[in-house]
Amino acid sequence: MTNHIVVDSGCDIDPQAFSSETCTITHVPLNLQIEETVYLDDENINLDDYMAHMESSTTAVKTSAPSPNLFFEKFKEGENIFAVTLSSKLSATYQSAMTAKDMYVEEYGKKFIHVFDSLTASIGEGVIAMKIAELAKKGIPNNEVVEQVNQFIEGMNTYFILDKFDNLVKTGRVNPYIAKVASFLNVKPICAAEAGQIKMLDKARGYNKSLQKLVQIIKENTPDIESRVIAITHVKAYEKAAAMKEEMLKALKPKDILIQECRGVTTTYANRGGVVVAL
Repeated sequence: MTNHIVVDSGCDIDPQAFSSETCTITHVPLNLQIEETVYLDDENINLDDYMAHMESSTTAVKTSAPSPNLFFEKFKEGENIFAVTLSSKLSATYQSAMTAKDMYVEEYGKKFIHVFDSLTASIGEGVIAMKIAELAKKGIPNNEVVEQVNQFIEGMNTYFILDKFDNLVKTGRVNPYIAKVASFLNVKPICAAEAGQIKMLDKARGYNKSLQKLVQIIKENTPDIESRVIAITHVKAYEKAAAMKEEMLKALKPKDILIQECRGVTTTYANRGGVVVAL
């Protein structure tokens, strides 16, 4: 039986790395608009050109959710459909996917389609997709997959350390106070997605000290860390991501640590140098 996992492009995961004979993963792209130029956040986007345009513009990037039709087309693939979207508190993508589910049932009749509100973004969505793939590979019934993944979402965390908060502030997704702290004496806020929204947990001067604090936060809040896979994604900051992996392997001893590169949506809000981690 073919399981098809549909994610939006807010999800930083390489589909080829996790697709298998029993489970495929595909992205539905969001639109990214700078001034009058619209970029489709798919495999053809040139992130270097996109970032150059973003960094040279004084206008905030506008992101828009995929149309329900894009999800509808993806829902035709596979026997079982599991969709994972950006937090409904950050984007209208979840609602688009739910509308697409209704459209499919109305046109083709009943089929297993479940849409998860990730309550997070970026590699947090990716970790959820990996969990679905892991359970589907074991042949676990659909209703049990939904139950276990919902429990997983409740217990997972997404953290990030950013160099800039420009677009998060411009779009109202982060309090301007956090951005002021970030620019003051090289202080790096440690933020997290909590209940689908972005909050600052702590701060430290410089990336290395912030990393040490983040490791301590994870250690204190994840008692089962040795059984978990940690996923890291970055915006043109592989050295930072690699340093984070090395520190976490040493201090936390997780089951595994994966490093991915950000797609367009995360690049928009994390900006160059940003690092996001989820588990």
